[in-house]
Amino acid sequence: MKIKSCLRNIMVAGSLGVATLLAAPDLHAQAKEPAAAPGAPKRPKICLVLSGGGARGAAHVGVLKVLEELRVPIHCITGTSMGALVGAGYATGTTVPEMEELLREITTELLYKEKPPRAELSMRRKQDDYRPYIGPEIGVGHGGIGLPKGVVSGVQLETVLRRLAKTPGYYQFDKLPIPYRAVATDLVTGKAVIFKDGELANVMRASMSVPGAVAPAEFGGMMLVDGMLTSNLPVEAARAMGADIIIAVNVGTPLLKREELTSILGVTGQMLSILTEQNVQASLASLKPTDILISPELGDFSTGDFDNLPKIAPLGEAAARKAAERLAQLAIPENEYIALRQRQQVSVAPDLRPVDEIRFENLQRVNPQTAQAAMETQVGQPIDQQVLDRDMRRIYGTGDFEHVNYRFLEEPGRRVLAVDAVEKSWGPDYMRFGLGLSSDFTGDAYFNLLASHRRTWLNSLGAEWRTDVQVGRTSNLVTEFYQPLNAEGEFFVAPYAGVERRSATLYQVDQRIARYDILANTLGVDAGIQFGQYGAFRLGVQRGTLDPKLDTGPQYLSPGSSKIDAGGYRLRLVLDRLDSVTFPRNGWRSGLHVYDSNTALG
Repeated sequence: MKIKSCLRNIMVAGSLGVATLLAAPDLHAQAKEPAAAPGAPKRPKICLVLSGGGARGAAHVGVLKVLEELRVPIHCITGTSMGALVGAGYATGTTVPEMEELLREITTELLYKEKPPRAELSMRRKQDDYRPYIGPEIGVGHGGIGLPKGVVSGVQLETVLRRLAKTPGYYQFDKLPIPYRAVATDLVTGKAVIFKDGELANVMRASMSVPGAVAPAEFGGMMLVDGMLTSNLPVEAARAMGADIIIAVNVGTPLLKREELTSILGVTGQMLSILTEQNVQASLASLKPTDILISPELGDFSTGDFDNLPKIAPLGEAAARKAAERLAQLAIPENEYIALRQRQQVSVAPDLRPVDEIRFENLQRVNPQTAQAAMETQVGQPIDQQVLDRDMRRIYGTGDFEHVNYRFLEEPGRRVLAVDAVEKSWGPDYMRFGLGLSSDFTGDAYFNLLASHRRTWLNSLGAEWRTDVQVGRTSNLVTEFYQPLNAEGEFFVAPYAGVERRSATLYQVDQRIARYDILANTLGVDAGIQFGQYGAFRLGVQRGTLDPKLDTGPQYLSPGSSKIDAGGYRLRLVLDRLDSVTFPRNGWRSGLHVYDSNTALG
């Protein structure tokens, strides 16, 4: 539990999203504040600066609520990490009530459970659930051992947080309803990257990639991680936008206590917090007397406390009310403020036009036809946002990609859905390990150690060579070459071979009278059909030998020294729609296994 807690303390949400080209200049033109009356003093340009802080950043929503009550105009926004997310939502017209509703829906599981529902996985991946694997799949190859770049890839984060960006598509951020900047960190150079344009959701994703927790974002040839490492409170970015007055909201990244530093995760999180605090102090020192600093008192709420967002937001509201006297001095007349906010809340209707092509770009190993077969979205059909989000999770769930995203391209005479599926950099060969323990509660306990090696995409149809080794009560070595016969993977052949040593016990009533060691060798080949996410059918031929030996018991029960030839035809049908193997709550599973022994085969 301590490891889980430490991990949560360094995780923040990220988002990567949809793109479709829109007319940005119109939005900017509508968002301008009316000019001051002739002879009146020039109004200051007020910029809102929102810090990073993971779940603690929900306090930003409470601050926005008070700013609206006091009629404080916001002319520009800069943000880092969670501040970039909240800032992007507000800059593109998301209202405070809409943000509060989203906070009530978000949970840690919703954000970080990246695998698609089990019912949507292919049968090849579902079979792994019945083995007691421990830990993630590890990449193996000529370059040595490879591991994922983050605990999560950000696919599910993108699905949830995509709703905040009301202006999908590529934009000059000065042309948004409220001009906006976001900050990320170039992992190669260690320098801050200030985004002035781009696809908003992609930019938010880059700004929120906590090193080690969320995989880095690839953007314009750069590998980007969370902006908290270089500018967690981006005051300097606001000055560059011409801000006369800055309202800075610092939700902080509190350091862990000594007793909480009990693991490598805790130490890593502490180092990130120390780096963040150093650049925050530099930003605070640059504030002028005319600037306003709001520092919500968030107590023990951590950066990973996404199950308590509705409780965190009011703390930001309380902190803003303490600064109400200074904030009220920035207020503008009510009618002017209402008109300004109406212009800043311009929303863009989603573009659900059908696409003329679905395109997978930059795939080196995976066949694009195979990846597209996992999608429900079809060419010529209107876009359904929820279906498209499920498609992305399903493609990610195939296990071939470290990240999946999409964007729309407008080409002459055609609309293209471009799926940016990034193949695993630690693939295409993988290993997994496992441990199985069992007991009959009468004094006998057993264990099995497992190791599995997969070589994937050996050809363009997605051939896979898998070898499983198990040592323990039952020891075996099984290898199978799985060859799809078409790109969609519906039909396949699978030759296999295996050797197994196991024990068998003979009882008389409830008394054990003998135990046998059995050595079995098997060779066979199956042909079959995959029924998508529903199941698989196999029909094949098999032959081999059995060599039983008496281990304990009277000699007259010995089977002798001769081996037994065995062979026949087998039929297997497995249908699996369970939502969980360990604790199923809905779904079903059924199977049929027929073996027809044939003397011609053994």
